[in-house]
Amino acid sequence: MTGRDGGAPLEPIGNTPVVILVRPQMAENIGTTARAMANGGLFHLRLVSPRDGWPQERAWRASSGADRILEAATVHESVDDAVADLHHVYATCPRPRHIIKPVLTARGGAAELRAATGRGLKVGLMFGPERAGLDNEDMARADALIRYPLNPAFMSLNLAQAVMIMAYEWWMSEDQTPSHELMTNETHVATKGELENFLQHLERELDSCGFLRNEQKRPGMVRNLRHFFTRGEVTEQELRTLHGVVRELAHPRRKD
Repeated sequence: MTGRDGGAPLEPIGNTPVVILVRPQMAENIGTTARAMANGGLFHLRLVSPRDGWPQERAWRASSGADRILEAATVHESVDDAVADLHHVYATCPRPRHIIKPVLTARGGAAELRAATGRGLKVGLMFGPERAGLDNEDMARADALIRYPLNPAFMSLNLAQAVMIMAYEWWMSEDQTPSHELMTNETHVATKGELENFLQHLERELDSCGFLRNEQKRPGMVRNLRHFFTRGEVTEQELRTLHGVVRELAHPRRKD
């Protein structure tokens, strides 16, 4: 419709939450919202009464290739219309205004969203206009509120940042990436046998050069060396390098 082509090959990943932008004011913010959604595996975007109409070319320019999300976005005249087919709706809210509703963190909200979608229910995440956020009438359509526990002295977020937090928590609620891993590239973490072979090599050469000549202190010094090399995950390549260092140090010093 607007003469665009290209963009990332994005598509829905299962039953994911619908992102609802209520009265968004700037096309660039809609574009960066689509970019944030793509980062977290969200796809469905609904726009309630966008100020400048839709589509807006500036949104595509700001989306960094999240074109398909923008192409599939739908426009609605009211919040009621945007949420009519959903089973649960969560509204992001920086300042609850005397409303009696459950209030969740982003992480807690993502967990509930994941549980609901896992049961085949359709859920939505509602975000308010850039300047003032959702009003009381908007939030009355939500089942629960989501409030981010940020620095209380400064909780200002732009629209895409607010969406990015929820997109990230949604993605992480099922992500299996280890919290810590060692990048070894073409080598591997040394086995205990490989490490023991090196430590024996080192110990022999330290005995030979006299470094371990103090018999009383020798056991403790050897243990300290072992602790040093077993504290972390030494790689096989690192051990080969250290073998070479020890061999070279064991040779008589060359004279220039």
